[in-house]
Amino acid sequence: MKILQVVRIALLCTAFGFSGGQATAATGQWHFKIKNSTATDIVKLQVSQDKKSWGKFDIGSGIGPGETATMYWDSSTDNEKCVQWIRAKFSDGTYSSPSKQDFCHDLDEPIVFSDDDDDSDD
Repeated sequence: MKILQVVRIALLCTAFGFSGGQATAATGQWHFKIKNSTATDIVKLQVSQDKKSWGKFDIGSGIGPGETATMYWDSSTDNEKCVQWIRAKFSDGTYSSPSKQDFCHDLDEPIVFSDDDDDSDD
Protein backbone atom coordinates (compact mmCIF):
# COMPACT_ATOMS: atom_id res chain seq x y z
CA MET A 1 0.00 0.00 0.00
CA LYS A 2 2.81 2.43 0.82
CA ILE A 3 4.37 1.97 -2.64
CA LEU A 4 1.01 2.80 -4.23
CA GLN A 5 0.81 6.03 -2.20
CA VAL A 6 4.34 7.03 -3.23
CA VAL A 7 3.56 6.33 -6.89
CA ARG A 8 0.33 8.31 -6.59
CA ILE A 9 2.11 11.32 -5.12
CA ALA A 10 4.91 11.10 -7.68
CA LEU A 11 2.40 11.04 -10.53
CA LEU A 12 0.37 13.97 -9.34
CA CYS A 13 1.94 16.84 -7.95
CA THR A 14 2.31 20.39 -9.44
CA ALA A 15 0.69 22.24 -12.18
CA PHE A 16 3.28 23.48 -14.61
CA GLY A 17 2.12 22.17 -17.97
CA PHE A 18 -1.49 21.02 -17.83
CA SER A 19 -3.54 20.05 -20.82
CA GLY A 20 -6.96 21.64 -21.18
CA GLY A 21 -10.19 19.93 -20.20
CA GLN A 22 -10.82 19.01 -23.83
CA ALA A 23 -7.98 16.49 -23.84
CA THR A 24 -8.73 12.79 -23.76
CA ALA A 25 -7.25 11.22 -20.65
CA ALA A 26 -5.77 7.77 -20.51
CA THR A 27 -7.27 5.43 -17.92
CA GLY A 28 -5.92 6.31 -14.50
CA GLN A 29 -4.51 9.70 -15.52
CA TRP A 30 -4.56 12.19 -12.65
CA HIS A 31 -6.99 15.06 -12.92
CA PHE A 32 -8.90 17.71 -11.01
CA LYS A 33 -11.99 19.76 -11.76
CA ILE A 34 -12.58 23.51 -11.90
CA LYS A 35 -16.04 25.10 -11.58
CA ASN A 36 -16.54 28.70 -12.65
CA SER A 37 -19.34 30.08 -10.45
CA THR A 38 -18.73 33.67 -11.55
CA ALA A 39 -20.31 35.80 -14.27
CA THR A 40 -16.94 36.20 -16.03
CA ASP A 41 -14.86 33.80 -18.16
CA ILE A 42 -11.78 32.23 -16.57
CA VAL A 43 -9.00 32.84 -19.09
CA LYS A 44 -6.01 31.53 -17.14
CA LEU A 45 -5.30 29.10 -14.29
CA GLN A 46 -2.06 29.33 -12.36
CA VAL A 47 -0.54 27.12 -9.64
CA SER A 48 2.35 27.81 -7.30
CA GLN A 49 4.18 26.09 -4.48
CA ASP A 50 5.26 29.41 -2.91
CA LYS A 51 2.78 32.06 -4.22
CA LYS A 52 5.74 33.81 -5.88
CA SER A 53 6.43 31.78 -9.02
CA TRP A 54 3.27 30.81 -10.94
CA GLY A 55 3.00 28.07 -13.58
CA LYS A 56 0.38 28.44 -16.30
CA PHE A 57 -2.23 25.92 -17.44
CA ASP A 58 -3.40 25.50 -21.00
CA ILE A 59 -7.16 25.89 -20.64
CA GLY A 60 -7.87 26.41 -24.30
CA SER A 61 -10.41 29.17 -24.94
CA GLY A 62 -11.26 29.41 -21.23
CA ILE A 63 -13.92 28.26 -18.78
CA GLY A 64 -17.20 30.11 -19.13
CA PRO A 65 -19.58 31.16 -16.38
CA GLY A 66 -21.36 28.14 -14.90
CA GLU A 67 -19.03 25.64 -16.64
CA THR A 68 -17.06 22.85 -15.01
CA ALA A 69 -13.85 21.69 -16.70
CA THR A 70 -11.62 18.71 -15.99
CA MET A 71 -7.90 19.45 -16.00
CA TYR A 72 -5.34 16.68 -16.58
CA TRP A 73 -1.85 16.56 -15.07
CA ASP A 74 1.08 16.58 -17.46
CA SER A 75 3.86 14.07 -16.75
CA SER A 76 6.32 16.96 -16.39
CA THR A 77 4.70 17.67 -13.00
CA ASP A 78 5.47 14.27 -11.51
CA ASN A 79 8.04 15.48 -8.95
CA GLU A 80 6.08 18.40 -7.54
CA LYS A 81 4.29 18.63 -4.19
CA CYS A 82 0.62 17.74 -3.87
CA VAL A 83 -0.30 20.80 -1.81
CA GLN A 84 -0.13 23.97 -3.88
CA TRP A 85 -1.83 27.32 -4.41
CA ILE A 86 -4.18 27.88 -7.34
CA ARG A 87 -5.71 31.07 -8.73
CA ALA A 88 -7.77 32.06 -11.74
CA LYS A 89 -7.47 35.08 -14.00
CA PHE A 90 -10.74 36.39 -15.39
CA SER A 91 -11.48 38.05 -18.72
CA ASP A 92 -11.90 41.42 -16.96
CA GLY A 93 -8.24 41.26 -15.83
CA THR A 94 -8.88 40.42 -12.17
CA TYR A 95 -7.48 37.39 -10.32
CA SER A 96 -9.13 35.22 -7.71
CA SER A 97 -7.51 35.02 -4.31
CA PRO A 98 -5.03 32.11 -4.26
CA SER A 99 -6.47 29.05 -2.54
CA LYS A 100 -4.44 26.22 -1.04
CA GLN A 101 -5.37 22.82 -2.50
CA ASP A 102 -4.24 19.23 -2.02
CA PHE A 103 -4.18 17.89 -5.57
CA CYS A 104 -3.68 14.30 -4.37
CA HIS A 105 -7.18 14.14 -2.82
CA ASP A 106 -10.77 14.85 -3.83
CA LEU A 107 -9.97 14.75 -7.53
CA ASP A 108 -13.63 14.77 -8.57
CA GLU A 109 -14.75 17.50 -6.13
CA PRO A 110 -14.44 20.72 -8.14
CA ILE A 111 -12.34 23.67 -7.06
CA VAL A 112 -14.95 26.42 -7.20
CA PHE A 113 -14.13 29.97 -8.23
CA SER A 114 -16.87 32.42 -7.23
CA ASP A 115 -17.36 36.19 -7.25
CA ASP A 116 -16.54 36.19 -3.53
CA ASP A 117 -12.85 35.32 -4.11
CA ASP A 118 -11.89 38.28 -6.27
CA ASP A 119 -8.46 39.71 -5.45
CA SER A 120 -7.86 42.57 -7.87
CA ASP A 121 -4.51 43.52 -6.33
CA ASP A 122 -2.50 40.61 -7.83
